[in-house]
Amino acid sequence: MTPPIQLHNTMTRRLEPLRTIAHGQVRMYTCGPTVYDFAHIGNFRAYTWEDCLRRFLKHRGLQVLQVMNITDVDDKIIRDAAAAGLGLDDFTARYIEAFFNDLDHLNVERAEHYPRATRHIPQMIDLCNRLIEGGHTYASEGSVYFRIASFAGYGKLAHLDAAGMKPGARVEADEYTKDDPRDFVLWKARKDGEPFWDTPLGPGRPGWHLECSAMSMEYLGETFDIHTGGVDNIFPHHENEIAQSEAATGKPFVNHWLHCEHLLVDGEKMSKSKGNFYRLVDLLERGMDPRAIRYFLLSAHYRKQLNFTLEGVAQAKSALTRLDDFLERLVREPATRPGDLTQSVATARQRFDAALADDLNTSEALASGFDLLREANAAFDRGEGSAEERRLVGAFFDDLRYVFGIKDPVRDIGLEVEALIARREEARRARDFATADAIRDELLAKGIILEDTPQGVRWKQKS
Repeated sequence: MTPPIQLHNTMTRRLEPLRTIAHGQVRMYTCGPTVYDFAHIGNFRAYTWEDCLRRFLKHRGLQVLQVMNITDVDDKIIRDAAAAGLGLDDFTARYIEAFFNDLDHLNVERAEHYPRATRHIPQMIDLCNRLIEGGHTYASEGSVYFRIASFAGYGKLAHLDAAGMKPGARVEADEYTKDDPRDFVLWKARKDGEPFWDTPLGPGRPGWHLECSAMSMEYLGETFDIHTGGVDNIFPHHENEIAQSEAATGKPFVNHWLHCEHLLVDGEKMSKSKGNFYRLVDLLERGMDPRAIRYFLLSAHYRKQLNFTLEGVAQAKSALTRLDDFLERLVREPATRPGDLTQSVATARQRFDAALADDLNTSEALASGFDLLREANAAFDRGEGSAEERRLVGAFFDDLRYVFGIKDPVRDIGLEVEALIARREEARRARDFATADAIRDELLAKGIILEDTPQGVRWKQKS
């Protein structure tokens, strides 16, 4: 029996069964980058974990509708664009391009939507107007603020003490300077030298928190299934999203709140402000395998802090080498007599599914795969492993690779080579030697050498 998916809800601080609004579909919003600089791999811990969650949900047969915002206007972007003498679009373009390149290097599946804040100003104005009509705001010097005292549930995500909130204090900045809940800005009045939009609210620009509520509801509805992000987003950002969204709609905003812990460097949070961060491109320039970086980021449970070390990435590379070697053996060795691998695969699948269904326990899920790898290698050494058993083993690792986003160049090359060899054999049987020779040349160009033997065609890669 397939175990039900249980996720840890930050709101309730307990495991809860996944509840979806639409049968068979998960609507998920994931906090994306603020594109004033290149993302660091601390950011990509969250993005790879969210990708693993997305893949597991799809593995379970669910349709996923994922939205990841791109914040392309905020205080930092305006500051740095002005210093560079560029407009917002020109300034953010290189960082947006770099972000998607990094996603591709780490084999992160693309979300269905990547809305940019500057492209959704009308939706933000509509949301702000709903809050004004509901009596949840006040104006001051051309800006519009959300009055947290008007929303009784403020603080429920971060578990703040509502009695300690300061009435009347306002926050103009996109991010608070300390953990002190205060009224926050929805619409910022125009300032000299800053970009602005002419709207019924007056000339100005949106606050950071307003952006995510407006864009998530535009694509996912007023209530949706999952909202994810890093633990540093819980307060104030996600708390403010809840307040403005639920105050406007009168409905629950999100069913499940999921948050990823920090990636540490030498025991400290990785951050741009501290300067102790690695960009992905920096690691790739050192010759690191992006597969190993992704594997390392997923090797620990997402709700546990993970300490980034170069040794840790090297260990991840070693684990992937073991997997590559095994899959190469699985492809190249012929089938032999049956053994006990059918039961081993069934046990591994049960452990794998149970681990991921238990709040995406990636470390236990990976362990199930490497235990099967060890059992299968031992069986092959004993001369066991029928064609059906090998097919079952291969299918399990196909699923593991998909959920974890592990590219497998060895097996992928092997499958391609076997298909071309089969086409070559068909051409030879049809006495179409020109096609057969062309396929041999194509394989040789790929670094694959064929050897025709009485037992059939063998192949190897040029060293």
